[in-house]
Amino acid sequence: MRRRSEADFTEFAAAALRRLRRTAYLMCGDWHRAEDAAQDALVRIYRAWDRLDHDAGLTTYAHRAVVSVVLDQAKRPWRREYSDDAVPDQLLADHSGAVDERLLVIQALAQLPPRQRACVVLRHYADLSIEETAQVLGIGTGAVKSQTSRGLTALREQLNRPAPADDPAVHVNDNEGVLS
Repeated sequence: MRRRSEADFTEFAAAALRRLRRTAYLMCGDWHRAEDAAQDALVRIYRAWDRLDHDAGLTTYAHRAVVSVVLDQAKRPWRREYSDDAVPDQLLADHSGAVDERLLVIQALAQLPPRQRACVVLRHYADLSIEETAQVLGIGTGAVKSQTSRGLTALREQLNRPAPADDPAVHVNDNEGVLS
């Protein structure tokens, strides 16, 4: 790798690491695994750095790499998904309730199948479009729409929250997909 390319990669990695780590955490629910996944994704990006489209494809490739790493980690026999005995029956309350709320959402995300979890995280946390999410996951836009819809429905059921009827962020629109 040329010196300038290496400097560009270092700049990109510094800017992307936190977001990749947080995306991985939402996918796997464990900060240590998320850190490993983000680092492994950056290694993949480094190896392909000279072949990547730096103007349009870096963010998409980075998300694809981190999702791929998290899904690969979950397939390893020594990795276990969440178990009921690892999650306390009651959460410790904080004054604002925000921490409890976040933990409940993360636990609910952990219960989703990997593809639904990836679609929900990429669409609603990483704020990728339907097309970008499809490209990252290597699936069609219809699959992204249906997996996201199913994932959101399952999250609502787990969190015992009805779908807001008048919420413009959560409605079906034939022109743009599940979410606008």
